[in-house]
Amino acid sequence: MCGIVAAVAQGNIVPVLIEGLRKLEYRGYDSAGIAVFKPDLLRLRSVGRVADLASQCEGVAASQGIAHTRWATHGVPSERNAHPHVSGGLAVVHNGIIENFLDIKQRLMAEGYAFTSDTDTEAVAHLIAHTLKTEPDLFAAVRQATRQLVGAYAIAVSREGEDRVVVARHGAPLLLGISDTGNYAASDASALLQVTRSMIYLEDGDIAELKRDSYRIVRADGSAALHSVVESQLSADAVELGHYRHYMQKEIFEQPQALANTLEMLGGAQSLSPNIFGVDAPEILGRIRSVLILACGTSYHSGLVARYWIEQLAKLPCTVEIASEYRYRDSVPAPDTLVVTISQSGETADTLAAVKHAKAQGMTATLAICNVPESALIRESALKFLTRAGPEIGVASTKAFTTQLAALALLALTLAKQQGRLNADEEARQLTALRHLPVAVQKVLVLEPEIREWAEHFANKHHALFLGRGHHYPIALEGALKLKEISYIHAEAYPAGELKHGPLALVDKDMPVIAVAPNDALLEKLKSNLQEVKARGGELYVFADKDSEFSPDINVHVLRLPEHYGLLSPVLHVIPLQLLAYHAALVKGTDVDKPRNLAKSVTVE
Repeated sequence: MCGIVAAVAQGNIVPVLIEGLRKLEYRGYDSAGIAVFKPDLLRLRSVGRVADLASQCEGVAASQGIAHTRWATHGVPSERNAHPHVSGGLAVVHNGIIENFLDIKQRLMAEGYAFTSDTDTEAVAHLIAHTLKTEPDLFAAVRQATRQLVGAYAIAVSREGEDRVVVARHGAPLLLGISDTGNYAASDASALLQVTRSMIYLEDGDIAELKRDSYRIVRADGSAALHSVVESQLSADAVELGHYRHYMQKEIFEQPQALANTLEMLGGAQSLSPNIFGVDAPEILGRIRSVLILACGTSYHSGLVARYWIEQLAKLPCTVEIASEYRYRDSVPAPDTLVVTISQSGETADTLAAVKHAKAQGMTATLAICNVPESALIRESALKFLTRAGPEIGVASTKAFTTQLAALALLALTLAKQQGRLNADEEARQLTALRHLPVAVQKVLVLEPEIREWAEHFANKHHALFLGRGHHYPIALEGALKLKEISYIHAEAYPAGELKHGPLALVDKDMPVIAVAPNDALLEKLKSNLQEVKARGGELYVFADKDSEFSPDINVHVLRLPEHYGLLSPVLHVIPLQLLAYHAALVKGTDVDKPRNLAKSVTVE
């Protein structure tokens, strides 16, 4: 995986393919490649940036071709593993993970096919080529071959002597771009805005044939698929503000798509694969006995949530440390520890120094969770997971945080499976919940008008107290951080059970208390804690689930989220806290996107 662009057009499509890959660079990749037909197959591949591939393509012209940026899962980053993969005059690019590729590979090797890469994608190329021996039509052959694939995939296929591209989708995203001068396909609309805004979003099981002046789409059963052509509203530049007042607001509302992009490798997958963390993940994750998470700021809060998940699901001891503190204390190294570093930018100086310190102590099993593929943190780590949040411009992190949580949930579940503690039924249930997560977040965003009204009450406040319990205590911490970052209202967060051990002394009518109150095992305990606030004249603002049975009154304000989300509830409950901070800052008139004294990427100690 990671990004696909394909084109069949009247003019030279090579610049279109290269520019499309550039637009997909935010998704992360380690190599890139292109296959064009003029009329013979010409394949060019490069490890590194799209710019390197572009230099190879100077002077190349063709009217048909496919291109790809790859993020390694099967096989190390190298030219031999870069897409496109070929079989004779056939070329294939692929996003996703083919779970049964080893079975297919062994069968095809017995038929005499030679494999030159370590990828699952090459098995797809040879499978289609083998199918063409009995079914000479490319479109029909792709249909037959994809029926044998288990896992998630988006593929684009072309071959010598054919003035067309065939694409197929199951799980991984793929869309078509329709124009008067040609037809296109890509994994992201941003890659095609240069040539058209008319898009068709393929559904699971769809197979499409693209020609210069026509296209057709069928379902897996061969029946015609009649999808509407829609006009894309996506900005040609992902960093344009669009109709939003601030980047922070824009990025809050981009979270459903950011989560969908981050979780796209799940697609139609029937099981979790450790390979989503890198080619060495099966071996590394299989031998670890504990987890150490190193991060700063918002990323530290995501790590605190992950500690609950990892210990609950995988039964592995997990420690979370502020990166700037870890490297300056005499810690006890444990070689069988997975060291997880989390950073939006991947350039956070404290986090980089912390992982180098851990490695110097012999802790070489490292995993970076990051939003920037070319960052130093990614290069420093043995394993990687890219959160595909896209560019985050606002200093106060929003979509980077929720995509970090999604990545960490995947890690916790994968570790649980590696430890033999995740049965098939629970695995399927959690995969379903993860796939539904973008929709669930979208439902929470609908609550913005009510949260805006609450924010009016915060404009004249100087202090606020946030409370949570269990894995929602870190969400309270994150809510307090957001409020202080952009509204400059002093805010603190505590586990609700700690109220009577000190913070209750601060509570009065002038200090609003914000409670994160999901309907979980600690709800009744939390209700008792909140009674302590009410009894002392404090004003409560409660973010509850729809069935939490909180009763609003004159000093108790209740906002109910649309659904309870179990393990993933922290992802939903942080959304209203982001909106509360944003709208409180609007009322106060602060600089939302560029709060004083803060920077987006902290590259100094």
